[in-house]
Amino acid sequence: MQCSLVSEPALTAGVDEVGRGALFGPVVAAAVILPASAQNPLMRAGVTDSKQLSAAQRHRFAIEIRAVALGCQIGIASVREIDRLNILQASLLAMRRAIDRLHPSPELCLIDGNQSVPGLSIPQQTLVKGDQQSLAIAAASIVAKVWRDELITRCAQKYPDYDLAANKGYGTAKHRLALQQFGATPQHRRSFSPCATVGATCG
Repeated sequence: MQCSLVSEPALTAGVDEVGRGALFGPVVAAAVILPASAQNPLMRAGVTDSKQLSAAQRHRFAIEIRAVALGCQIGIASVREIDRLNILQASLLAMRRAIDRLHPSPELCLIDGNQSVPGLSIPQQTLVKGDQQSLAIAAASIVAKVWRDELITRCAQKYPDYDLAANKGYGTAKHRLALQQFGATPQHRRSFSPCATVGATCG
């Protein structure tokens, strides 16, 4: 991983979201503040963008990150908020909720992507592909991914027809076929076209 492109104050939060492209479930963000003493050990251990890690690696790193972080919080935006606001605004809302829960409050937030978080009183900087440039953002991506995957896996027990444990809510062929066969659950995003054109389940 490269070093961050910005000069970071001691209390810098990395912020990232997951689940933006899914058909099912909330969008989830994490905000993580890492102490300077943890950064080299985490980098040597292999902490990087969550998409480049296996599920087992993410799970192990999430535990390690939570153990050493000065602050680590989750924020979510519900399916109803996604459908009402749109997925971009819901993602930014989830990020703001994660940041607002941090204690201590960060001096700077590094936001993955090119969209600033609205209504944030703390200084922020966007970083395109930030999870490949900032260890704090990479850590946030891992924590958010593990938290959301565990949530969707629990939801799979209530909605067994949609292969959620395997697809984590994303629009695989099996998931889309189940939507056609069984309709959309209350946790499907009706503002997303594959869900908008099918009926609703009663569950």
